[in-house]
Amino acid sequence: MSINNLFKTLATLVLGLVALLFCTQLWRAYVLAPWTRDGRVSAHVIRMAPEVSGQVEHVLVGDNQWVAKGALLYRIDQRAYLLAQQQRAAELAEARSVFAHRTAQLQRRSQLGDAIAREETDNAARDLAVAKARLGAAQSQLAQAQLDLERTTIRSPVDGYVTQLRLQPGDYAVAGTTNVFVVDAHSFWVTAYFEETKLPGVRLGAATSIKLMGFAPLLEGHVASIGRGIADGNELRSEGGLPQVAPTFSWIRLAQRVPVRIELDSVPPGVELAAGMTASVEVSEAGAERHWRLSRWLQAFM
Repeated sequence: MSINNLFKTLATLVLGLVALLFCTQLWRAYVLAPWTRDGRVSAHVIRMAPEVSGQVEHVLVGDNQWVAKGALLYRIDQRAYLLAQQQRAAELAEARSVFAHRTAQLQRRSQLGDAIAREETDNAARDLAVAKARLGAAQSQLAQAQLDLERTTIRSPVDGYVTQLRLQPGDYAVAGTTNVFVVDAHSFWVTAYFEETKLPGVRLGAATSIKLMGFAPLLEGHVASIGRGIADGNELRSEGGLPQVAPTFSWIRLAQRVPVRIELDSVPPGVELAAGMTASVEVSEAGAERHWRLSRWLQAFM
C-alpha cells in the first residue's frame, strides 16, 4: 500500500471517528440530556380591585407603564365618603357629649348618697353604660368612614407594569371587581415542560441555562421545584357518564410532559422579560461538562 493510500485511509478513519463522536454528542444532547424547547416565562399578575364603590375620578397611569410600589393608580370620587366621614364625626361628638353628661349625672347622684332613691342611681349607671356603648360604636363608625375614604385611592402593592388597562375616568368602580392588572416585576420565573423520560436528569437546585426565542444571551437559573401531577385525559366523562378513553397505538407511546419551575438567578442586560415568552431550557448534569458546553452552543440555534 502506497503512502498516499495509507494517508487517505487514516484520514477517512479519523474523519469517520470525529463524525461518529460528534453525532454521539448530538444524540446525547438532543435525546438523553434533560432539556426542552417547551418553556414559558411566567410572572405573578396582581389583580387590583377597589374595596369601595364609586365613580372613577382620575386615572394616573397608562397601559404597560412601570409603577413603583405604593404609586397611585387611580382615585374614586371622594365626595360621598367625605360627607360620610363628617357625619360620623358629628355623631361621635354627640356621643361624647352624652357620655360626659351621663358620667356627671351619675357622679352627682352617687354623692347624694341616701338623699335619693337607690333606683335613680341604678338608672343613672345604666344610662352611663348605654352612653359608653354608643360612644364606642360611634368611634368604630368614624374609623370605618375614615378607612373607606382612604380606600378611594388605589395604589400599586408591588413594583411592576400595568397591563391590559381599560379603566377610564367616569367608569364606575365596583367594590371587589378587578379593573387593573399589575405584573410583578420581581416575580418572573420559567416553567419548563420536560418529557417524563428526561426527569431522571432533573434535580432540585440544579443549574439551568435558558434561551429565550427573541433574545440571544443565555439566562441562568436553577430548578426550584418539580410538578407532582398533570391532568389525565382518560378521566374525563362523556355526557352519558362513561369514561372517555383516548385511542392509542399499542406500539407508540408519547411521553407526557411534566412542569418544572425554574427560578432565575441572572438576567443579562438588555433582555426584557414578559410573561408568556417562549424559552428553551437545559439542566446541567453532574460529570457532563463537555455535553453541557456543547448544549449551550447548540441552544444558540434552538
